[in-house]
Amino acid sequence: MKRLDDLDEAELLALAVASEEEDARIYLTFAQRLRANYPHSAAMFEEMAAEESGHRHQLLAQYESRFGTELPLITRQDVKGFLKRNPIWLHEDLQLEAARRHAAVMEVEASRFYARAAERAHDTGTRKLLADLAEAERGHEKMAERLDDELKSSGAADEEEETRKRLFVLQIVQPALAGLIDGSISTLAPIFAAAFATHDSWNAFVVGLAASIGAGISMGLTEALSDDGVVTGRGHPWVRGAACGIATAIGGLGHTLPYLIPDFWLATAIAGVVVACELVIIAWVRFRYMETPFASAIVQIILGGLAVLAVGILIGSS
Repeated sequence: MKRLDDLDEAELLALAVASEEEDARIYLTFAQRLRANYPHSAAMFEEMAAEESGHRHQLLAQYESRFGTELPLITRQDVKGFLKRNPIWLHEDLQLEAARRHAAVMEVEASRFYARAAERAHDTGTRKLLADLAEAERGHEKMAERLDDELKSSGAADEEEETRKRLFVLQIVQPALAGLIDGSISTLAPIFAAAFATHDSWNAFVVGLAASIGAGISMGLTEALSDDGVVTGRGHPWVRGAACGIATAIGGLGHTLPYLIPDFWLATAIAGVVVACELVIIAWVRFRYMETPFASAIVQIILGGLAVLAVGILIGSS
């Protein structure tokens, strides 16, 4: 593996050509992955790709004028200490902010490379081209800021913000809410049945712990395996599964943990208060993110929760 300082001018130009080709492909991949949800940002990345292609043509023309048409095969992977690209563009669920940050880093690194290469070039034409490209890449460092300004001025920023909110609801809120409802309500019956059947806090805690963790694993796997997110746009299945499973376990553990208190009736009273808080939180989440009227959400959730709670108490007391 060579160091940058070991490259001659032909190799520097060939390396710059290969780098511009790769950067253009990365920007086009960003555009492809983002186009469905963020069309305006995708257009900006396509513009960046076109500019990188223009740089490549300039570099190729300079190379051919000096060294002919035989281009040495050299890439950034062949040069020690040369800029590397973390392959975030391979992610199916590429996030807009991650793409913007990565593009900004790419341009900073490219600018530094061209500035260093210009210092090593002795031919005035090559030196001027590399210095000009260093300036051009420095101008691209503010791409994210320019992109934000253009999006705001065109009104596209509001549209993309709405898209982000919609994706957050689809990918995180919906599966987490389903898990929270299941964990908070479905575990009421076994926990309170065990509590009133034994009047023993520890037994109730053990049952609640098993029910909560078991429900979390079950709901998480069910959510993850139900939809790969390719068609629905609901994101990576294991991210949704984790959100659903963790929320399910939290929902059950909320009214399980009070049974660590040895006094059975005190533990039950606290568990009842926790259940009420859980139901109100679920109703608020449905109101906030699912556009369900708060009064309607409260009635639906509380009626369902009370029904399950009553079943558990009745079965445990029989």
